[in-house]
Amino acid sequence: MIPFIESVARKAGREAMDYFNCMKPNTVSDKTTTRDLVSTADRAVEKKIIGLIREKYPDHCIFGEESGHADTDSEYCWVIDPIDGTQSFVKRHPYFSISIALKKKGRAIAGCVYAPALNLLFSAEEGKGAFENGEPIHPSSCSTIETAACCTGFACLRSRLEINNLHYFNRLVPVIRDIKRCGSAALDLAFVASGRYDAYWELNLQEYDVAAGAFIVLTAGASVCDIFGGNDYPAKGILAATPALLPQFLPYFKD
Repeated sequence: MIPFIESVARKAGREAMDYFNCMKPNTVSDKTTTRDLVSTADRAVEKKIIGLIREKYPDHCIFGEESGHADTDSEYCWVIDPIDGTQSFVKRHPYFSISIALKKKGRAIAGCVYAPALNLLFSAEEGKGAFENGEPIHPSSCSTIETAACCTGFACLRSRLEINNLHYFNRLVPVIRDIKRCGSAALDLAFVASGRYDAYWELNLQEYDVAAGAFIVLTAGASVCDIFGGNDYPAKGILAATPALLPQFLPYFKD
């Protein structure tokens, strides 16, 4: 499955880069709020991914960010975010990614996160490990929250939610070593899997934002949960970290 899913991601990446490099005109519009964007490129890249999957697996279900659910009787479902980090993409910032996950009976069995502008391709398959550009990856060895280099995001603020990440951000930033915010949840998770970040958390994400990235994190050997320590992510937020760090972060999310 890894060769196929990587091939789809790379072809979708070429389509995305045609828009990113202004070889194709890209129009942008508001999605659900004035802070949430969708572009011509989002729709074109998702169409490309769906077409490639349909050629090989015509009976599989597909759940895309822009097209919604295309249900069949299959036990397999593809979960797609064509451009995770649209705000970065439209501003020609390279920190965006293509996220593709395959689930069987609701459980992820393969996933790919591709950042074409950075030439970084992360993939994983059940029982076969996790990889970056074909090389095995593992999380960092960080074991203390005080030395943790972390990442977060603020999708909750975009949606103007009353309960948001600022509360937890203000608690954690004075404690940890470093914090970054780059705007693609899928890629943030892949960076935890590969040891670039020691931990990542965020609120108000959707399944297509995290399906592939969370699977890659788990397959690489790190941990993922909701911000309260359960398995209801991303509905109750998401926290990914090295196994030693996870229990050190959870107290900061308690009221």
